[in-house]
Amino acid sequence: MRFLDIILYSVVITIVSTNAYAAPTMTINAGDTAWMLVSTALVMIMTPGLAFFYSGMVHSTNVVATMMHSYMKLCVVSLVWLLCAYSFAFAPSVRGIIGGIDFLAFQHVDQNPAMIAPTIPHLLFAVYQGMFAVITAAIITGAFAERVRLGAVLLFSMIWIIIVYAPIAHWIWGGGWIATKIKSLDFAGGAVVHISSGVAGLVAALWIGKRGSLENGEQSRPHNLPLTILGAALLWFGWFGFNAGSALSASGLAASAFANTNIAAASAAIIWFIIEYFHKDHSTSLGIISGSVAGLVAITPAAGYVTPLSAVIIGMGGGIVCYIAVSIVKPRLGYDDSLDAFGIHGVGGIWGALATGLFATRTINSAGNDGVFYGNPSLLWAQFITIIAVITYTAIMTTVILFVIQCIIRIRVSIEEEAKGLDATQHGEVGYNLEL
Repeated sequence: MRFLDIILYSVVITIVSTNAYAAPTMTINAGDTAWMLVSTALVMIMTPGLAFFYSGMVHSTNVVATMMHSYMKLCVVSLVWLLCAYSFAFAPSVRGIIGGIDFLAFQHVDQNPAMIAPTIPHLLFAVYQGMFAVITAAIITGAFAERVRLGAVLLFSMIWIIIVYAPIAHWIWGGGWIATKIKSLDFAGGAVVHISSGVAGLVAALWIGKRGSLENGEQSRPHNLPLTILGAALLWFGWFGFNAGSALSASGLAASAFANTNIAAASAAIIWFIIEYFHKDHSTSLGIISGSVAGLVAITPAAGYVTPLSAVIIGMGGGIVCYIAVSIVKPRLGYDDSLDAFGIHGVGGIWGALATGLFATRTINSAGNDGVFYGNPSLLWAQFITIIAVITYTAIMTTVILFVIQCIIRIRVSIEEEAKGLDATQHGEVGYNLEL
């Protein structure tokens, strides 16, 4: 009997040793690391870019306050990501719902590679993903610009990143239930970033209510279009790191995502230009740059799964549906999504997620799946389920968060403060010294 025990023990040790030896060795690749360092910086610059983009569209007395909403997100969300949100998004899964506590305060997140990104330092992957969380929180503020206190915005962002963003990121990217059971595709954040932020923005806009100026019949007009155009250019520039960087390597897949990003943005800008011309008898610079951002949003979930020709169609589709949402649906329904966070990011993200289910092909990314036009209608169903799940969870939890915050502090500024402008009332400064 003792002899049999020795034989069984030897067999087990041999199997374990063989499997351990056969397991793929993770080695940091200098080229991949360099590209991901650049991509992280590119995604970071998107948040200041968004600050310029948003601030040019508000009243001149709110330009500083609007920029600070984005800038402070870069500060606050970065720390929340470090302390707990990264762990909840990417640590080993707890029943497919949320990540565990393994990576709290970046414990075990070091210079060595991780399974999720085997050729770059784990720390670099964590910071890269942190920039996604930052821009997602910043996008939301466009929906309620010009009427919310900064302290309330920051408190909302900290809670929202932990309770809403981190679980959704885990479901789709961190090994959660959508990744393992539904198996939908989201290359760079169509659902994780854009649908979640767009829906959260719409809920917040409805909760907070219209700006006083709109209630009085005034129209909202951009005060500094060159500032907004600069912001759009920085967003386009940074989006290459957003989409191509999501390949997590300096590879052909990154090149494919890079090309598709540029193509979709250009296509959407052109189609918006055309539609606006026939709808309003003229085309505007604001419309053209809005179209380019709509195209960037639309291609985000599909960037690493589709051909360049499909990227043209996806970009054009993004321009069309976002134009309808912004120029037709919003005025008819009368909600005050100040800077079209839902109209562009929410609607564009939904279209992009569905389009991924139509145009995705394994010829571009063998780790992906084929869509409807390549013989697999089941992917479109998976995309649809993911969209519904993200919209439902985001809407419910955002409402709960706003309710709790409203019980703690005042969210909206007073009528007098709004009329005077948030720059002076919230920061004690102005964006423009008109005396000069």
